[in-house]
Amino acid sequence: MNEMKKELIAPCGMNCRLCIGYQREKNKCAGCRNEIDIRYVTKGSISCIIKNCPEIKKSKSGFCFECEKMPCRRLKQLDKRYKTKYHMSMLENLNYIKEHGIDEFLANEELRWRCPNCGNIVSVHRTTCLKCNEQVK
Repeated sequence: MNEMKKELIAPCGMNCRLCIGYQREKNKCAGCRNEIDIRYVTKGSISCIIKNCPEIKKSKSGFCFECEKMPCRRLKQLDKRYKTKYHMSMLENLNYIKEHGIDEFLANEELRWRCPNCGNIVSVHRTTCLKCNEQVK
């Protein structure tokens, strides 16, 4: 276990460990906070308005929940898309981290996103486990 890591939680509340870009074998993304190895930095990560927000760069935690404008227009749009398409909320993630801390959030994510069949971490962007092809919710 312990596949969920703090450095894989994006400023917007996205758990990059659940992203298909992180889980795929070809053209693998190392997550939104990876700025060390340029081979794994994606165009989306470089141009992300939220990640590059000056308020986030000034914040202690590096998360949007510290911003007085939260939720900004961009974060609301992202949250709406993910709630509609993938049944996951960035705003709920951020509020949970703010209220309960990152360690408790990671522990819950570890349980929530496990394939019931093989135990692999599933992708928020797929309805089947990438390892065993089991249907997941």
